[in-house]
Amino acid sequence: MTKQTLAAAPPCTLFLFGANGDLVKRLLMPALYNLSRDGLLDRNLRIVGVDHNPASAEDFAARLHAFMVERDKGGEGSAKCLDEKLWARLAKRLDYQTGDFLDPATYQALARRIDKTRHGNAIFYLATSPRFFPEVAQRLGQAGLLDESAGGFRRVVVEKPFGTDLASAEALNACLLKVMGERQIYRIDHYLGKETVQNILVSRFSNGLFESFWNNHYIDHVQITAAETVGVETRGAFYDSTGALRDMVPNHLFQLLAMVAMEPPAAFGADAVRGEKAKVVGAIRPWSAKMAQKNSVRGQYRAGKQGRKPLPGYRQEPNVAPDSQTETYVALKVMIDNWRWAGVPFYLRTGKRMSVRDTEIAICFKPAPYAQFRESELERPKPNYLKIQIQPNEGMWFDLQAKRPGPELVMENVELGFAYKDFFKMTPATGYETLIYDCLTGDQTLFQRADNIENGWRAVQPFLDAWAQGGEVHEYSAGEDGPEAGNELLTRDKREWHRLG
Repeated sequence: MTKQTLAAAPPCTLFLFGANGDLVKRLLMPALYNLSRDGLLDRNLRIVGVDHNPASAEDFAARLHAFMVERDKGGEGSAKCLDEKLWARLAKRLDYQTGDFLDPATYQALARRIDKTRHGNAIFYLATSPRFFPEVAQRLGQAGLLDESAGGFRRVVVEKPFGTDLASAEALNACLLKVMGERQIYRIDHYLGKETVQNILVSRFSNGLFESFWNNHYIDHVQITAAETVGVETRGAFYDSTGALRDMVPNHLFQLLAMVAMEPPAAFGADAVRGEKAKVVGAIRPWSAKMAQKNSVRGQYRAGKQGRKPLPGYRQEPNVAPDSQTETYVALKVMIDNWRWAGVPFYLRTGKRMSVRDTEIAICFKPAPYAQFRESELERPKPNYLKIQIQPNEGMWFDLQAKRPGPELVMENVELGFAYKDFFKMTPATGYETLIYDCLTGDQTLFQRADNIENGWRAVQPFLDAWAQGGEVHEYSAGEDGPEAGNELLTRDKREWHRLG
């Protein structure tokens, strides 16, 4: 086994805007705790929460500690047992700055904190409502906090959504680039922090076996699914104005598509990898309004059951309009117009209140061209799938046909593959650990670039425009795998969705 030799990240002051929000307590602080556990944080790292609610550093630390203790009862990235000594060392790094995001005095106070450090390094993490992204960025620039001329680095982390359509994404990028350089912007997508997502690149480009058949000569189609069993929970107000398409497709699902479909980069560096990803997303065919309607399905869950548990319909969720037409399920067919993928459809689907939690990529290979087994029950062999499961059971599996033991010629589907947990020691993680560490060390490989963001929205915009003209939002019961129309998107092409789970 290769020994890991990562060094601790350089010293820095990490400012968390929106410090009292869910993102900080649920994901960022647990990730920082895990990085501290692994010795990857410099002893001079300082973490400063920034929010308008008055609080002391002690108050801030106490609230986070209470959540970490509660979180240990279960949840993604949970350690099951909080190390109080480790937490005490991390808590000493915590501080708090009360301030309005729109008040210049807030930024003057942040500047004074940076001036007290020897290194001058600072990261501004915008864990806020998206409406504050341009406002905070402008004020950081006006206050001189993004100026690197004194030698320290200055970086800004922006959470999704990166706009709500092509025009707003272009406007946000223009606003950010007005006050800082692209190399200072870290547009974060937590899917890219997951081990199995990063492993797509390793599997593709370090194994000659894969790359030799990774093209339209051997691959029939690709399916990318992000299925959730949860509903909108407390996010009703946000979700009802956003929907499944905007929430998931131009970021999470297109990032997975880019990992699968990109060309081999000239080198494994940030510029080369991000350049290839931008190219392949830019090669997605822009549908006409008519074709966008034909190649998309919208769904919304109604009341149903998960096992014996009754579940409310989307319109009965808190802060959701009783006559809402917002989609909680979307299925799309997209085509990539380049040499490698010409003629290979990519089917994408995501939905809430589905039967299982499953994020996976299923690569379907073309079936054997000749039916040798005419006398058997399977005249034409089934296609083989390579399944890459992102969550919850991380791993890769390849299925193939084999003869069942016995005198009769009966074929059976078998799976070859591995689960991460069976081969590697998996420490608790949220998915943000790698991304925060990369931001601290200045590695932008797993972060989105402006052109990638805009290419994604350019591919999504035809669906938004077509839906604005009308079209049906199909119903499906909570606990089911979306509406029947989602299945028909594939059956009309003589294909079917790979079974979830």
